[in-house]
Amino acid sequence: MTRITPKRLTATHWGNYFIHSDENGAIIVDPVPNDSEPSPIGQSLASTQDSNCRISQPMVRKGYYENRRASDTQQRGKEPFIAVSWDEAHELVAEAIQAAQAKGNNSIYGGSYGWASAGRFHHAQSQVHRFLRCCGGYTDSVDTYSYAAAEVLIPHILGLNAFQAGMEVSTTEEVAAHCKRIVYFGGAATRNMQVNPGGTGQHDARSHFNAIAEAGIDVVNVSPMRDDVAGNLNARWIQCRPNSDVAIMLGLTHTLIQEGLVDKAFVDKYCVGFDVFSDYVMGIGDGQPKDAEWAQSKSEIDAEEIRKLARLMAAERCMIGLSFSVQRAEHGEQTYWAGIALASALGYIGLLGGGVVMGAGVGKMSTMQRRIIPFSVGSLPQGKNAVSDYIPLARVTDMLENPGGAFTYNGQHLIYPDIDLIYWVGGNPFHHHQDINRLRKAWTCPKTIVTHEINWTTTARLADIVLPSTSHLEREDFAGGSLDNWLTPMRQSLKPYLDARNDYDIFSGIAEKLGFKDQFTEGRDAAQWVKHLYGVTQQNAKAVGITLPSYEEFNDGPPIDLRPMFSDSKQTLERFREDPVGNPLNTPSGKIEIFSETIAGFGYDDCVGHPAWYEKVEYLGSPLAKTFPYHLLSNQPATRLHSQLDHGITSQLSKIQDREPIRLNPDDAMEIGVTDGDIVRVFNNRGSFLAGVIVSDALRRNVLQIATGAWYDMLDVHDPMSLEIHGNPNAVTNDVGTSSLAQGPSANSCLVDIEKFTGELPPLTVFTPPEILYKQ
Repeated sequence: MTRITPKRLTATHWGNYFIHSDENGAIIVDPVPNDSEPSPIGQSLASTQDSNCRISQPMVRKGYYENRRASDTQQRGKEPFIAVSWDEAHELVAEAIQAAQAKGNNSIYGGSYGWASAGRFHHAQSQVHRFLRCCGGYTDSVDTYSYAAAEVLIPHILGLNAFQAGMEVSTTEEVAAHCKRIVYFGGAATRNMQVNPGGTGQHDARSHFNAIAEAGIDVVNVSPMRDDVAGNLNARWIQCRPNSDVAIMLGLTHTLIQEGLVDKAFVDKYCVGFDVFSDYVMGIGDGQPKDAEWAQSKSEIDAEEIRKLARLMAAERCMIGLSFSVQRAEHGEQTYWAGIALASALGYIGLLGGGVVMGAGVGKMSTMQRRIIPFSVGSLPQGKNAVSDYIPLARVTDMLENPGGAFTYNGQHLIYPDIDLIYWVGGNPFHHHQDINRLRKAWTCPKTIVTHEINWTTTARLADIVLPSTSHLEREDFAGGSLDNWLTPMRQSLKPYLDARNDYDIFSGIAEKLGFKDQFTEGRDAAQWVKHLYGVTQQNAKAVGITLPSYEEFNDGPPIDLRPMFSDSKQTLERFREDPVGNPLNTPSGKIEIFSETIAGFGYDDCVGHPAWYEKVEYLGSPLAKTFPYHLLSNQPATRLHSQLDHGITSQLSKIQDREPIRLNPDDAMEIGVTDGDIVRVFNNRGSFLAGVIVSDALRRNVLQIATGAWYDMLDVHDPMSLEIHGNPNAVTNDVGTSSLAQGPSANSCLVDIEKFTGELPPLTVFTPPEILYKQ
């Protein structure tokens, strides 16, 4: 391998690193000196650049190559691939797009999830959207797998977009000085704070939580898992059933109302509809008070403990933390709505060190320290989509299964399009989507599936045309974004792997075949675009009085810490509290909408106009728990970003007999008859997977925890219910919308059973290439 000298700076979603090599050409990854808490994920960059997993040249499924759109789509993932030239691949993709366009551009679905690169130009989501919009449009998607329920709800309640709301947080110093108690629902996992969309110049989770611990703040963790908060916080662990958060919040609110602890002046001045919500909590109308005893029946937390916690929260300034995980569940919208209502009843919203943290422990959202970049960082213009059809992102299987079917979303009545072609770039749906066996079946519906991929992921193996993309170490770019306050050059460290190309060059070649290359490229190559977008960033910064160095100085220099260049930001909810008339919220009432006339007007049975408890199909208090007595929680991994770099050293070192680890309570382990290092089969009526056991007292009984992101590996590709042998929890999770409002993912509402696996352990296949045929 060619030696890398001098060191090359790059940015990733999990931090900044210098890339270089030793005298033998082995890649070395060094965190930047200013990052005192670097993520270990970065070490996987060295072990994943030249491996069996990389795709060497354009590939076409054999049946598709021979029969084009008349091929048997059931053979996806079962046939070998044929290696072809770039020109032939461009022709095949152009031909497939033109055939789909004959049915209407809404028959093209453009899939991407935006995490492929931290770069501003080589951003897969921007690239595919720009290309398809230049091509006449496509069916798009809205929202995310991370935060969909909150993304739809929060604008109705607070008039803020969800990520803006997530940054409405006091600084670490303000929390330490003013907050007396933090109550986390779902924890605030430091592993999630190592990753940040668009990159992070400096990790600071440890110092943030150290300051909270040193201030002596009382921390309470309401969660099925004890270690979802930093250990040095000495948090008191309240072991609730998963998915019972809303019931607990309602029980807390009932105590506040019953004991006269509600900040009536706050709810009267700053909220609308608290009286309607109060009537519901007190049982006026349905005859069921949502008191502490009722909450105990749902959560298995002692009623007196709930009452004591409510009194403590009311006695001194308190901050409520809501993780993303608690809203990735059935009726997930209610966790954030009830949390906001509880914070309103306490009266702490808009005060230093008080209120509610939406997205606790996520990226940099909790530690932005009011230093929010006051200008936009340049990004690739995507243009206007001529097609109006779209779906909530997590409803892709529903769309493929039900062409022409009706669905509701955020007050709208919409129709699923009939998808002829899927074009997927920069994402792995066979990682992040739920109920993969169901998705596999639906994946056979389109005539053509095209993907750009770096590696032979399951998404690539189940495609018809696979176009090999470069990794970010093989490209020039720069990083920066609204959820961080650094700008970082991304220098190319490696030559492109064999015949791989960057997404922009791939799209440019196809655009030329389709006759709109000039529109797509605007006459620029990739290097010129990167320089142009930095120039846009310079102009935007200059407009607010900030001078950035020239592109050449920036590209040859270190990361730029922007924080000294601008002032602390005043937050929306602080300004609102100071003057609710002069600074109204962007809601119909201008206030916090504890009752929303808008949502009530949608007429949804599963999401009425105020926070409410809805019985769950899959939780430990439901009848289904008699058949499947364990609640599976599938959270974000500590050793990779989603499924990225699962084949890297950091992720691989965490495996147990090559399987993803699963944690369970010691009493459950004894009952099942397993111990550390054993292999178990986890199953329900949707599927099954294997995993390696870790016995841990950090989980309450009847709760299992496994990280998402193990590359999906089928024991038998011909079996529609094949055992998944690597440890991908989405083999068993439920693909159902949170409610008619947001239609978000509800992966954390999942009941399963578990047993010791005693058969011969099958070898993994997902880290070796499929069969490839080369033309003579």
